[in-house]
Amino acid sequence: MKTDQKFTRKGLSALLGEITEADSARKPIGYVNKALAGANPEQKSSDIVMVKVDDFETNPHQPRLEFDEKSIQELAQSIKSLGLIQPIVARKTGDGHYQIISGERRWRACKSLGMELVPAYVRDASDESMLEMAIVENLQREDLDPIEIAMSFRSLMDECKLTQEEMADKLGSKRASVANYLRLLKLSDKVQHDLRQGLLSVGHAKVLLKVSDSKLQQKLSDLVIKENLTVRELEEKLTQDDPENYKRLASTVGRFCKGKISFHRNASGKGSITIRFNSDSEVERFIKLLNN
Repeated sequence: MKTDQKFTRKGLSALLGEITEADSARKPIGYVNKALAGANPEQKSSDIVMVKVDDFETNPHQPRLEFDEKSIQELAQSIKSLGLIQPIVARKTGDGHYQIISGERRWRACKSLGMELVPAYVRDASDESMLEMAIVENLQREDLDPIEIAMSFRSLMDECKLTQEEMADKLGSKRASVANYLRLLKLSDKVQHDLRQGLLSVGHAKVLLKVSDSKLQQKLSDLVIKENLTVRELEEKLTQDDPENYKRLASTVGRFCKGKISFHRNASGKGSITIRFNSDSEVERFIKLLNN
């Protein structure tokens, strides 16, 4: 019993301090037993084979629009030390090349190392299924920016004739989430750029979507960046003093009901009047007064 108590007091940090580094035992993963691509004429779908780096073709439907060179070099160093742990997924094309379904970052990293052969899963895939696999896998695994995600949704929906509901089912997500991303494509080009660069958050973008004027969107985006506005502060900027005629409208309606009236108008002129009732009888009274 005493031994157990002493062991507990020693603590995890002390125990970890006693463990020597295991880097010397780590060796690059090799695929030495895998056949060279094309050597086996009866090569089946989902075989892992060694493919020449120069025989790969990039995926024209790749969701990622840009690749960060620094992250690729970091990945290259990892591959140099430990090998390519996760093979590239590709399909064979009619001209004997291999079109990448997923793993373009890994391929770029291997190419930068001067590797001649890399392991790849070879799969049978139609244009439609390849597009679907590429987008869904990238959305699940890669750190895409909001616009890249939105464009991926739009691309897959257009190519595969999917509804928002069907798109959500494929991703295990909600339709509202898909719809919210697609709405981002309605933003002006400049605002989309700012969102992609991380200068605006998705929260800022949702507020800017309330402004239909693209030039005003851009000015507000500039303001957010210049003054480092929070989403709440941006919303407050959109709310201007209510014009006198709107105030008179709220005052007139207020004479017919006892409930609280709230009034909201944004910078583009859109707004709403909300009337709160305490009971059904108040609603009936309000309707009678309007009719008279």
